[in-house]
Amino acid sequence: MSIPRIFSLGVIVFSIVLAGCAGSGRARYDTPQEAYERGKALFDQGKYDRATEYLQGTFDFGRTHQWAADAQLYLARAYRQNAEYILAANEYTRFIEIYRTDERVPEAEYERALTYYERSPRFELDQTPTEQAIQYFQLFMNRHPNSEQSADAVTRINELRDKMARKQFHTAQLYERRELYEAAGLEYQRTFDKFPDTGYADDALVGIMRSFSAFAAQSIPERQPERFERVIDNYERLIQIFPDSPLLKEAEDVYEQARGQLEAVQATLAAQAEAQG
Repeated sequence: MSIPRIFSLGVIVFSIVLAGCAGSGRARYDTPQEAYERGKALFDQGKYDRATEYLQGTFDFGRTHQWAADAQLYLARAYRQNAEYILAANEYTRFIEIYRTDERVPEAEYERALTYYERSPRFELDQTPTEQAIQYFQLFMNRHPNSEQSADAVTRINELRDKMARKQFHTAQLYERRELYEAAGLEYQRTFDKFPDTGYADDALVGIMRSFSAFAAQSIPERQPERFERVIDNYERLIQIFPDSPLLKEAEDVYEQARGQLEAVQATLAAQAEAQG
């Protein structure tokens, strides 16, 4: 046999062996029960990538057989355990919509909310997943108010709202550091209006006071009174809502300064008006 022919035969044999090795990893099953049981066993072993192949394979036989609902739920859970949260959320939603009468639907709705909770990023980043998590936790609580998970859902909602408040408060701080005082004051105002029940509410009120006091000082005399009055109004709101706030001393200093400046500018404007009259 010639060397080229031997070489060609060797390449063919190697290709066949390689193809066999590549195909050996394919999920193999003959029935939906076999696909589900293998997928569930892999899930229990923590082999979530392989588990999803078998669990997905269960649906090669349709979605109405007796293993379909279990496979659907564990497919969602496998994606979640593998930190593939968007896929997990989609599969939880499919379970909830297709198997509406399944007694595990409340469980699936809660776990779906958790996938968005687990996607929630650091406070500096876009908080769309955080907002979605709050919506899904709230939806879960509305549908299942007596669930054992309701208390945990409330705790997580409060945590997520605090994160969103922190992001908005941080934006206001950036404006204030750049001496964009009107923008800062408005952003602090939005923080308080949207998140009055978070740990950033009293900070936001004091931020409004600082920002509008500085903004008033930069304004023409005719616009100063309304801006100093805004400082005073927010001080009164602070002491009514948060009488024990650790920020009261700082707020009082800003308030006293703003009140003195308001009285001075009002006196000046009154004198000017009298002179012109």
